[in-house]
Amino acid sequence: MGSFIKRVILFIIVNLAIMLLVSVVFNLTCNFFDLDMASDSVGVIAIWALLYGMIGSFVSLLLSKPIAKWLVKAKTITGNEGEAERWLVGNGYVKVENATVTVAQGNSLVAIYEGEANAFATGAFKNRALVAVSSEIMEKMTREELRAVLGHEISHVANGDMVTMSLLQGVLNACVLFLSRIIAYVTSEILSDKESISRVVYFIIYYAAQILLSILASIIVMWYSRRREFAADLGSAKLLGSPASMIAALRRLNNLQPGVLPNSLKAFGISGKRASLFSSHPSIEDRIAALECMQIGKNS
Repeated sequence: MGSFIKRVILFIIVNLAIMLLVSVVFNLTCNFFDLDMASDSVGVIAIWALLYGMIGSFVSLLLSKPIAKWLVKAKTITGNEGEAERWLVGNGYVKVENATVTVAQGNSLVAIYEGEANAFATGAFKNRALVAVSSEIMEKMTREELRAVLGHEISHVANGDMVTMSLLQGVLNACVLFLSRIIAYVTSEILSDKESISRVVYFIIYYAAQILLSILASIIVMWYSRRREFAADLGSAKLLGSPASMIAALRRLNNLQPGVLPNSLKAFGISGKRASLFSSHPSIEDRIAALECMQIGKNS
């Protein structure tokens, strides 16, 4: 809980600093071009953008676990359902979880859902997270490969990636809303003298800026998501004492049809074959190469 609050405070401070910087630049621009917009109006826009951008991300984060279970129809297991479920709870999940001291024991949940090869972790709090694996992964992977996948997802939980990604998205949402309004106002005032024309130009620039800034924000979020995937792979390798199982799991995934997750869960899944600017995961080849470098470094 303490880590969660610290992250929230840090990102709010960062967001306020960005808003302050943009406000100063905006006021200087208004003075330079002799534009008339009260500084308190900028403050109102900044507060509105911050609240609107952050509240949506926080609500999504807090509701992520029940929504994820509902979207993929995941069933939480206790270990009494069958041999595979008993192993998953008693040997696979718990042993990996116990190696991660930052994940509180006893409250985190493990679930299985029907679908093609994938797995994901979600939840606002480390000690009440959800780790879910697909039925195909349960059927097609060896126990060691499955433990590596679980280690990858629990590393996401231990690293607080769900919280960080939500806060990052909130900050970027706020910046998109704030900057698009400022850009639209300045541009419309410079380009148009008549109020009626200025209003039309404002809305055109506003929506165009929102689209372009949203694309840029998505690129930033996906770039950060790819970095966290490398970190989760390395985290799994450290939990298991060797990258061999994680490498084997990734090679197995490369030969399976990747399961499609809802957009809100893609960043915390395990599967993703091809990388691009808008990919939440690096290519499997790049992930294997990173783990092999770790293995070489360990052996040398």
